[in-house]
Amino acid sequence: MKFIPYNKNLKEFSQQLRQHSTKGEVLLWNRLKQKQLAGYTFNRQKPLGNYIVDFYCKPLKLVIEIDGASHHFEDIMVNDVKRQQILEELGLSFLRFTESQARFDLNNVIWEIDKWVEAFEDDEK
Repeated sequence: MKFIPYNKNLKEFSQQLRQHSTKGEVLLWNRLKQKQLAGYTFNRQKPLGNYIVDFYCKPLKLVIEIDGASHHFEDIMVNDVKRQQILEELGLSFLRFTESQARFDLNNVIWEIDKWVEAFEDDEK
């Protein structure tokens, strides 16, 4: 994996985002924090390069994004695709879920993440 620079200018904004998380982000965070998912540490609202991602697990090289209603606007969708491509070029993988999935189908979201982690671990063997 390539080195992912840390933009110090995003630190304060990422802290603000943590304080204003959506309900879906909070629900998912409650299932990811404290190594609850297969023993992996996740960070939330993590600056990576010039972007902030919702959740990040360094050992898995995994970004998890929760897309709210604003992500349905064309300009935001275009920016999301560009941002994801740039971070994927650095060796990261993405899982995307909607705010609605995180709020109303969290068990399935966790199941999908678990399946991704299992496949990652199998590939690493």
